[in-house]
Amino acid sequence: MSSSTIPEGRSALAKNVLGVWGIVFLVLAAVAPLTATIVVTPLGIAVGNGGGMVGAFLIMMVVLLLFAVGFAQMSKILVHAGGFYAFVVKGLGRPMGLVAGFIALIGYNVFVAGAFGTMGFFMWLVTNTFFGLNVPWMIWSLIAIVVVFLLSRRGIAVSVKILMVSLVLEVAIILVMDFSVLFQSGFSFEVFNPSIVFTGSIGVALLFAATGFLGFEATALFSEEAKNPNRTVPRATYIAVAFIGLFAAFTAWAIISAIGVATAQAESIKHLSSGDLVFTIAHKYLGDALLDVMMVLLLVSIFASLLALHNAATRYLFALGRVSILPKRLSHTRKLNGAPVVAASVQLAFVAVVILVYGVAGLDPIAVLTASMVGFGTLCILTLQMLAAASIVVYFRRVKDVRLWKTLIAPGLGGLGLLVIVVLAIFNFPAVAGSDNVIIGQLPWLLLVVLAGGLWLASWLRRSRPGTYAALEDDLENFDQLGIGKSATDAAKTA
Repeated sequence: MSSSTIPEGRSALAKNVLGVWGIVFLVLAAVAPLTATIVVTPLGIAVGNGGGMVGAFLIMMVVLLLFAVGFAQMSKILVHAGGFYAFVVKGLGRPMGLVAGFIALIGYNVFVAGAFGTMGFFMWLVTNTFFGLNVPWMIWSLIAIVVVFLLSRRGIAVSVKILMVSLVLEVAIILVMDFSVLFQSGFSFEVFNPSIVFTGSIGVALLFAATGFLGFEATALFSEEAKNPNRTVPRATYIAVAFIGLFAAFTAWAIISAIGVATAQAESIKHLSSGDLVFTIAHKYLGDALLDVMMVLLLVSIFASLLALHNAATRYLFALGRVSILPKRLSHTRKLNGAPVVAASVQLAFVAVVILVYGVAGLDPIAVLTASMVGFGTLCILTLQMLAAASIVVYFRRVKDVRLWKTLIAPGLGGLGLLVIVVLAIFNFPAVAGSDNVIIGQLPWLLLVVLAGGLWLASWLRRSRPGTYAALEDDLENFDQLGIGKSATDAAKTA
């Protein structure tokens, strides 16, 4: 990340800023390992397959690595800040590309709003616990918005440095707990027994395992800012997916071994309402001092996640602004460092409005704000991943690519796995959202509204604004004109 090129235009992101590890840190920070450990893993154990949750993480890792095989090939011919939206345009065409763009736009923006609500709640909880401060959660959320805005103006390189430190700290405290369990109690290999892995609600377990990988697709979003993106993006994707899967499985193994394989589900259900299963284990194996450190690092984890997710959300606003689907001004960048400051400001303004509405209305930041926003955002991002998988298969069949494993079998199997996960997410949405609220339970229907709206807009653009409609596809070739992308034929020859 040391050498970068300042963009010449007002609609250009910084070039050659991110290496493999810079993108990996952005992705892993969005995944928020500590937050996932405290929230996602116990939920999967409790309402999924109990002691078999380790296997669920590993199965999901294999599914996404299969998808990543096709993803890597598409990344070699498409470098674009629109990420999976651009994949869908190239594979399934402009109408479905618009649908995917709106799904991504809504999904990421509401997810970030929910993350800021979560941040505000835990800031209130920790400062109230340690310092006796009773500052409302809404104020903490608004302060976090200001901090993220100031950081976003400094450019993506600054965010990466902060995320790097945050990620190392949160991963370190989890590993200390994991190895404390290993050395004091040992790990049980019973978790790998098929009768354990495929017991209970394995489908729900896989669904929660999939949520533990949310954000890995951001590797494509930062391709325009990457050094040698044809190599950097695929490598970062493989590393991120493998690390998330192995780390999550290892930590789940530690948690389940600490509470007993046979009793893991029952024990997790006991702690479900309080959400303190991991804190209880940490108290036993780490002691009071390190437990306090873990609580503070939870704030670091949530902040790192929302900073990374904010950067991802702004890239979708930037990309859709560049092709005039949204106001063109959203594609304006800061001349100093290529930061998409207008898109970032709009994204954070949206979050601020959401926070103020929920806060003034006196709604619970976790039970209502996080449940609705993060729950629906999760479903949108999973749907986006599924559409990208289908796009990869369709595109390479259309150009008659001869590499069956890399462009058909592997991504096809990964896509089928993602389709199963999306179906599970729709039918188990109250579990995904963590709420049995009737209104929240109806949110998946909004996907049909987005589908209809995207297809209608594509039809209208084709008739009334053909230049804008053509730009949806023309914009994908910008980097090919700079000699960064490859044709499908060249990619096949060099693979």
